[in-house]
Amino acid sequence: MKASNAKLIVFHPSLHKQGSGTITASPRIWFLVFLSFFTFAFALTFFTAKDAIPIAKTGTDTAAGSSPLPATVFNALLHYASLNSSTVSSRMSAVELKTIANVLRRCKAPCNFLVFGLTHETLLWHSLNHKGRTVFVDESAYLVSKLEEKHPEIEAYDVQFTTKVSELHDLLDYTKEQLRGECRPVQNLLFSDCKLGINDLPNHIYDVPWDVILIDGPRGFSSAAPGRMTAI
Repeated sequence: MKASNAKLIVFHPSLHKQGSGTITASPRIWFLVFLSFFTFAFALTFFTAKDAIPIAKTGTDTAAGSSPLPATVFNALLHYASLNSSTVSSRMSAVELKTIANVLRRCKAPCNFLVFGLTHETLLWHSLNHKGRTVFVDESAYLVSKLEEKHPEIEAYDVQFTTKVSELHDLLDYTKEQLRGECRPVQNLLFSDCKLGINDLPNHIYDVPWDVILIDGPRGFSSAAPGRMTAI
């Protein structure tokens, strides 16, 4: 029962001097009457509130339960994201969007989805992975901060890539030589000395069993750009 600021006003009838023929009620009797009334009211309120709590809790638990994004909503988001995709060169084509969306559709909820790169499709990926965990990683601390400012519900981190596209072939040769050493596939990247290792993300990110990983960044269109060797 919610507490209120209501004040209890008890009206006491005036006690006049009684004549010899008037019957006067004992103060003790009035006290017992009021005590019985308040005891009954308290008991009624207690048991009523006790019965109502489980009902409200059950309704809340049901609403908070995990459920996949309805197919109609999923398809509508994908449809509108695919429209006029050719007007912006950095946007994915309808075929690319559909291919990635189909992978997410088959991922059992809750799906752990890791995305490299903040792009035009960032909000789409976050929405399609309904009730799942979507984490974005980007090279730009500025873009990450702006995204968090506009969409605080989205989880994103900036990372410093030390590679360059111009070093591609040298890095590939180096990695082949270190497949059983510093660049072995299964290892703790937090303590890796491999040149292609990413070890400056928050510790808990490395402990997540990712179901889907999308590599749409960092930049790779110039020789000085980081390229995507590290992400891959």
